[in-house]
Amino acid sequence: MTFEQWTRSVLERVETALENYLPAETTEPAKLHEAMRYAVLGGGKRVRPLLCHAAGELTGARVECLDAAAAALEMIHVYSLVHDDMPCMDDDALRRGKPTVHVKYDEATALLVGDALQSQAFVALTSDVLGAQQQASLVRELALASGSIGMCGGQAIDLASVGHTLTRPQLETMHRMKTGALLRAAVRMGALAGETPDAQALASLDAYAAAVGLAFQVVDDILDVTTDSATLGKTAGKDAKDGKPTYVSIIGLDASRALAAQLRSDAHAALAPFGARAQRLAELADLVVNRVS
Repeated sequence: MTFEQWTRSVLERVETALENYLPAETTEPAKLHEAMRYAVLGGGKRVRPLLCHAAGELTGARVECLDAAAAALEMIHVYSLVHDDMPCMDDDALRRGKPTVHVKYDEATALLVGDALQSQAFVALTSDVLGAQQQASLVRELALASGSIGMCGGQAIDLASVGHTLTRPQLETMHRMKTGALLRAAVRMGALAGETPDAQALASLDAYAAAVGLAFQVVDDILDVTTDSATLGKTAGKDAKDGKPTYVSIIGLDASRALAAQLRSDAHAALAPFGARAQRLAELADLVVNRVS
């Protein structure tokens, strides 16, 4: 199976899983459930679900287990986007090429969509396709990654940094929390959905995830200044307009491109102990960085 065929197969599985794990839009309250499905279904790169499935292949995880984990990861990610786009945060009107949830519906509905998706993610993780020990491990991974020492904490730093100059280490810390934590969780959750990897294997996967997570943000910063809104699916140039520190604003465009390439090399190096078994993870690292090639 080629990488493109594998990707298409996984994305089809993930879309079906999300359809099944989300409440039907005919279930009351119908407007809320309709808005949840509007936010989640039929769009996005699904990088976190892809990483989850690729890591699960290393540990022999059953695809049904990976589907549940991938759906949970995507729900948390989308909840963060819905809240991030609201007027009290980044105030954006475009996401995944269509109106953001608060624009399509209203601010109160958008707030509730995010809240409900966060809860629904843990409903997916406690489905009976996962054993009790797996449920406990995956719930903990996702909770830590999405909370105050992970994604939410990174968002708090991001909001506080508007109009300020951050050092490169400070910027890296923010992005390892805001973006990297959930990407790391995707890799770890995929691996933990199968045979529990040993400490050395987990350390290698963590190193891979750290490189890919940072590369993802560096590339996003590059695309924000080099790509138009139609291609991005969200408002281009908004970081600079809002005075947000980015890798491009701190180290420049050429250095940012070089950093992304270095992080891809770091990701590949971290996978060396796994050999050919880590092919999909290596290809995903390429996919993340090649968005700017």
